[in-house]
Amino acid sequence: MHRSKKILIIEDEKDISRILKDYLTKNNYQAAIAGTGQDGLKMIDMLEPDYIILDIMLPDMEGIDLCRKIRERNNVPIMILSARGSDTDKLLGFGFGADDYMTKPFSITELLARINAHFRRYESMGTVYHDPDSLRFGSLEINKKAYQVTVNGNEVSLSAKEFELLYHLAIHKNQVFSKPQLLDAIWGYANYGDENTVTVYIRRLREKLEADPSNPVYLKTIWGVGYKFSAD
Repeated sequence: MHRSKKILIIEDEKDISRILKDYLTKNNYQAAIAGTGQDGLKMIDMLEPDYIILDIMLPDMEGIDLCRKIRERNNVPIMILSARGSDTDKLLGFGFGADDYMTKPFSITELLARINAHFRRYESMGTVYHDPDSLRFGSLEINKKAYQVTVNGNEVSLSAKEFELLYHLAIHKNQVFSKPQLLDAIWGYANYGDENTVTVYIRRLREKLEADPSNPVYLKTIWGVGYKFSAD
């Protein structure tokens, strides 16, 4: 890393936030803490963090609401921490723009591994990615430069990770990927990832892109194997 990345921890449990800050600092990150959602919003403007760790339960607002407010301002990567680990809760978090999700209690080494993987992946993308800037499949158009997707000429709002998953599948049209392969390609890790994350993201993409999400045209499930983007 060329400079020390700044990570903002928005967490009201002081023991957890202190441990996180100390651990991240020891691993060459700059870490700051906000104990409330309002303080978190102020510190985002002040610090311009490279990454946010966000607790879903805050004293002054729901973390999901804060995630939505952050997304209205910028695309800083957000990892949600939650005591709730169901697919429904993950779907809600990802729906409001979260990039990753960990369930409490969590492994701090796993959390660090995920953050490290995120930054490694984005640094490598800057030098390696030479894929086409625009893809078109019938009424669906995917513009990599603008991180923009349109269906029948209407723009569809996608989070950064939703876009990256769709783009990865689309440039490898008709190729089947397992969940671990997609975790590694999009999130930068397979060993630490929850495979349900991929399931939730595919579900979100179908809801946004497919005329009938239960009978998808583009994002196909290959039972027992994984997913593919169908370009037949």
